[in-house]
Amino acid sequence: MNELNPNNIPKHVAIIMDGNGRWAKQQGKMRVFGHTNGVKAVRKSVSYARQIGVQSLTLYAFSSENWNRPEAEVSALMNLFMQALDREVKKLHKNNIRLLILGDKSKFSAQLQQKIARAEKLTENNTALTVNIAANYGGCWDIVQAAQALAQQVKSGELAVEEINETVFQQRLVTQNQPAVDLLIRTSGEQRISNFLLWQIAYAELYFTDVLWPDFDEQEFNRAICAFQQRERRFGGSE
Repeated sequence: MNELNPNNIPKHVAIIMDGNGRWAKQQGKMRVFGHTNGVKAVRKSVSYARQIGVQSLTLYAFSSENWNRPEAEVSALMNLFMQALDREVKKLHKNNIRLLILGDKSKFSAQLQQKIARAEKLTENNTALTVNIAANYGGCWDIVQAAQALAQQVKSGELAVEEINETVFQQRLVTQNQPAVDLLIRTSGEQRISNFLLWQIAYAELYFTDVLWPDFDEQEFNRAICAFQQRERRFGGSE
């Protein structure tokens, strides 16, 4: 792997984990086989992010639009989600990693909501890395729910309209006190944002790879970080 500049590690990396279905099709298997193997890529990504000093890693696991997929696939994804929580949360805790589930959790089963709450509670004081799993998440939903929360505060007299600025608004997004996204990675060759972290990626560097998600490993993650480190970030300023 390429050597990285330790002084230029992105604070927040977000990944659109795309290509599980195509990967399974290439193996002559059902789509759920791809999702199952995608969990291995999650483990590798979390481990590598912690190793190089990333502060936040956000993984797009299930968008609010994914409910439109076939019922059998959605059911399999939910079961996989619960199994992964059971298996992985103790490992995360052991490695001082905080776990947060970002999204509208109200559509999940009561059992899954309880598992999420327990996992978040167990890891809430961990400091080495924050892993955000975006599940039933959409960037538009995130912005709307933040606006609604601020509107309620204005309505109740807790907040004046003039006090609302970018910082105040950001505090109502589900990522709250975490840094803005520095690097957005999408696997499988698709080059779309797909309603992911729309506010948070305002000045993110974008990295697209043809690698399908189950094949995404430490070496490919390293390539993405190297590409990030070679770019000049001006945040709207001149050259």
